[in-house]
Amino acid sequence: MFREVPKEILLRPRKCQRHLRQLRRPRPSNFSPKARLTRRFVMAKHQYITSPPKMSTMPPGVPYIIGNEAAERFSYYGMNSILTIFMTKYLLDKMGHLSVMQPANAEAWYHTFVSVLYILPILGAILADAVFGKFRVVLWLSIVYCFGHLTLALMGSPVAHAIEPRYLLAIGLVLIAMGAGGIKPCVSTNVGDQFGETNKHLLTRVFNWFYFSINAGSALSTLLIPFLLEPYKAAPDGFIAKLSPSMVGFLESPRLHSPDIAFGLPGIFMVIATIFFWAGRKKFVHIPPVGLGTYGREIFNKETGKILFNILIPVPFVAIFWALWQQNFSSWIVQAESMDRHLFGIEWLSSQIQTVNPIFILVMLPLFSYWLYPFVEKFIRLTPLRKMGAGLFVTAASFFLVAMIQTRIDAGARPNIIWQVWAFVILTAGETLVSPTHLEFSYTQGPVKLKSLVMCTYLLAVSLGNQFTAAVNFFIQNPDGSVKLQGTSYFMFFVWVMLGTAVLFAIITPFYKGRTYLQDQTQVAGEAEPALGFAVQPEA
Repeated sequence: MFREVPKEILLRPRKCQRHLRQLRRPRPSNFSPKARLTRRFVMAKHQYITSPPKMSTMPPGVPYIIGNEAAERFSYYGMNSILTIFMTKYLLDKMGHLSVMQPANAEAWYHTFVSVLYILPILGAILADAVFGKFRVVLWLSIVYCFGHLTLALMGSPVAHAIEPRYLLAIGLVLIAMGAGGIKPCVSTNVGDQFGETNKHLLTRVFNWFYFSINAGSALSTLLIPFLLEPYKAAPDGFIAKLSPSMVGFLESPRLHSPDIAFGLPGIFMVIATIFFWAGRKKFVHIPPVGLGTYGREIFNKETGKILFNILIPVPFVAIFWALWQQNFSSWIVQAESMDRHLFGIEWLSSQIQTVNPIFILVMLPLFSYWLYPFVEKFIRLTPLRKMGAGLFVTAASFFLVAMIQTRIDAGARPNIIWQVWAFVILTAGETLVSPTHLEFSYTQGPVKLKSLVMCTYLLAVSLGNQFTAAVNFFIQNPDGSVKLQGTSYFMFFVWVMLGTAVLFAIITPFYKGRTYLQDQTQVAGEAEPALGFAVQPEA
C-alpha cells in the first residue's frame, strides 16, 4: 500500500517527514469503487459556496446573474414577438407552400403555449427547492431551452422539407415552455440567495439592475427580431439608402430576413445566457435542496393550507388581467397589420409596436412609486388589493380604446398607429398597478419558507389568464373558417369580462383578512433557505 522512501530523502529530515506524510496518504486507486464514488461526491458537494459570505459589498455572482437574465430575456421576447405574425403570415408546409393559420387559431395556440409555460414553474420550484437545487435546475433546463430555439430555427432550413414545419413549431415551443417555465421560479430567488445580513442593503440596487436587464433585453429584441423575419426594402429617401451599396444589399438580402435567422438569433442569445450562468458557478451561493420529505411537510399541513388559500384569493381576478394583457403579443399585433404604422418618419412593423411597453413600464414604475402613490395616500389608504382593483378597471379602459380603433378599421378606415400606442400607455398603467402589486402581496402574505411556492401562485395567474384567452379563441372558431366574435365585438367581449371581474373584486376584497410575513420577523433555522426578494417581471 505504501511506497518505498528514496535514500536521498532520508538525508534531509524536514523534507523526509513531509514526503513520508504524502506517501502514507492512500491513493484514490486504493479505494473501493464505492468509496471512490463517495469521495468524488463529497468533493463535488463542497466545491461551491452554500451560504452567503460575510461581506458588505456586492456578491461576486451578481454580474453573471444580470448578464444571464439580459440574454435570456432577449431570447424569450425576441421569439415571443414574432410567433403570432409567423403563424399567420409565414408558416409553410413540407412542400414549401404557405400553410398559415387563421388569426383566431394562431392566437389560440399562442396563448396555449404561454399558459403551459407559466404552469410549469410549479414543477421547477419543487425540483429546485426539494431535489436538485436551483443551479442544476437552471443549467439543465437552459440547455433544453437552447434546443427549443434550435428546433424553431430548423423551420427555415432544409430539415423543414423532411419534417412538417408545424411539427417543428410544436416541438420547439414545448421545449421552450419546459426550459423557460422551469427556470422562472429559480432565477429571481437566486438573486436573493446571494445576499446575507451584511450586504442586504444592496438588494434594492441589484433588483433595479435585474429589472432593467429584463426590460432592456425585451425592448432590444422586440425591435430587432421582427425586422429579421419580415422582408425589407430600404426607402429611397431614407437613411439606409444613403449607406454604401454593399451595406444596403446586405440589409435587404432575403437571406438575412428569414425564419431560421429570426428564430436562430434568440437561440444564440440563449446559448450566451447559459454560458454566463455556467461561468458563474463558482461565484454563486448554492442553497442545498431540502429533500422531498421536508418540502412535503412544509406544504401539506393545516396552517400552510390556510396561508395558500389566502394567497390564492386574488389569483382568478388577476388571471383575467393577464388574459387581456398578453394579447398585446397576439390580437393587438393582428390589429396593427390593418393600421397606418408610419410614426416619427418610420414605417414600423406590426410586431415592433409592443416595444413601447417595456419603455413605458420603466417610466411608470418610479412615477407611480414616488409621485402618484404618495399623492393618493393623502386622501385614501392604498392597500395592495386596492391598487390591483384600480388596475383592473384601467386595463378594461385600454381594451375599450382598442375596440374603438377596431370600429374604425371595420368601417374601412386605416387609423394611425399612435392610437394603439395610447392604448399601450393605458395598458402599461394597468400593469404597473396590478403586476408588481400582486407580486408584493403574494410575497408578504407567504411565510419565508414558502417563498418559491408563493412565486408560483403569481405565475399561476398568468397561466390561467392565457388558458382563458386560448379557450375563447378556440370556441369562437366555426367549422367553415368564420368566427363568432369578430372585429369590435371580440375586443368588447374582453372589456365586459374585465369590468365584471373588477366589480366583483371590489365587492370581495373588503372581506379579505390576511397576515403579513416579513423576513426580519422570522428566524430562518438550520439550512432553510432565506428568501430575500423577487424581481418584478412585467409578463413575469
